[in-house]
Amino acid sequence: MIAALLAAVMAVSSPAPVAAPAGDVSFTSHGVTLRGTVVAPEGGGPVPGIVMVHGSGEHDRDDYRAEAEAFAKAGIATLIYDKRTEGYSLFERDYSVLADDALAAVQALRSRPGVDPARVGVWGLSEGGWVAPLAASKSKDVAFAITVGANGVSPDRQQSWALETYLRHGGVEGSMVDMVASTNMRTLAGAGVFPEAGYDPVPVLEKVRQPVLGLWGELDRLTPPGEAVRIFRETLERAGNPQYTLKVFPQAQHGLRRTTDGFDKLDGFAPGYLDLVGTWVNGLDDGPVRPSSDPPPGQASQSVALAPLSWYEAPWLQIAVWALALLAFAAYPVTALFRRRKEVPLARPARWLASTGLLATAGFLGYYIVLTTGAAMAPGPVLFGRTLPWLALQLLAVGVVIAGVVTAVSWWRRKDRGGVRVGLLLAGAVLFVPWAVHWGLLVP
Repeated sequence: MIAALLAAVMAVSSPAPVAAPAGDVSFTSHGVTLRGTVVAPEGGGPVPGIVMVHGSGEHDRDDYRAEAEAFAKAGIATLIYDKRTEGYSLFERDYSVLADDALAAVQALRSRPGVDPARVGVWGLSEGGWVAPLAASKSKDVAFAITVGANGVSPDRQQSWALETYLRHGGVEGSMVDMVASTNMRTLAGAGVFPEAGYDPVPVLEKVRQPVLGLWGELDRLTPPGEAVRIFRETLERAGNPQYTLKVFPQAQHGLRRTTDGFDKLDGFAPGYLDLVGTWVNGLDDGPVRPSSDPPPGQASQSVALAPLSWYEAPWLQIAVWALALLAFAAYPVTALFRRRKEVPLARPARWLASTGLLATAGFLGYYIVLTTGAAMAPGPVLFGRTLPWLALQLLAVGVVIAGVVTAVSWWRRKDRGGVRVGLLLAGAVLFVPWAVHWGLLVP
């Protein structure tokens, strides 16, 4: 009885600090109001905090709620927020702006009652693995940086590696792999429609002075994980920041979900991942982090830096050649509608040339758009190391060459050579051949 009364008195005279209350928050960055939610532990405090930075694409706060709730159970207040849509799209993004968004979220979390403002850091997944260290390098208010599936290479190099990895996993070989992973990526970057393509994460990592927790899945197929672990370790050591923990989780994919081969995603996170984050963040009060790194996991292939475009690979020139060839092939059947003559010289080979040329050029554009919007990650049925659409396009390209040769020989032998129509058609075939070689349609 006395002990209970004494305990009650002590509880009244020394109340426990209140943890960060859960609830919605809003903050402004670059003129845009962003909204989020604080997921907080129950009781106790002041507690450390984590701001979760998104991966690429459209994301809202609920995409990371499962992790946030796990961190809250470990005694960490977590701010999850809806990613900006203004100024962010497939063809437009700025990592510096995204880092400023994260810093605005850090200030919002630091101001919450029950949060220790000196212990609020950032967590970034995938694209966030470029953004979170950038945010940490820009402000001392960031207490630590956690990355999941982060890259040590530029976005264009990472994407090229991922595309090749997925295509080869699907059984695709040869020219289609080179077209999608190399020619395509170099063209998009050269055209300026691949935002932040050449962003180099190494100089940013060199400026990070806060403790770093880097986490990777052993079977990551989107980020070259072995290279990332090595680059993180070497860069932090070279920059004089020994406060790092680099951990690789077996049987885990890019987002540290369980997986059988890195290409599928099973229910649940990699065992130990969520617990490690909680233990590591809460342990920062115990003193400096000692450097620790798992061995870099193996990779089936190494990423390769993409070469800049040569003059003849310039996007405007490639588009012009494609358009001229398409117009030349289309002109033959279109002008036929206005001709009065019933007999047309070289009609059969010319028709074949026009038909195969139209199908090859127009078909390539359609399939290219499909591939660049994500289909390359799931190539579909494959025959002879080629997807069925790519095989059809290559057969059409060969058909253009054969029909072009037959038409040219017949045109040369005849006195009545069909005038401008056939000449224009043959000019389209001449333009088509080097263009098709460049894009892999006439390459094994």
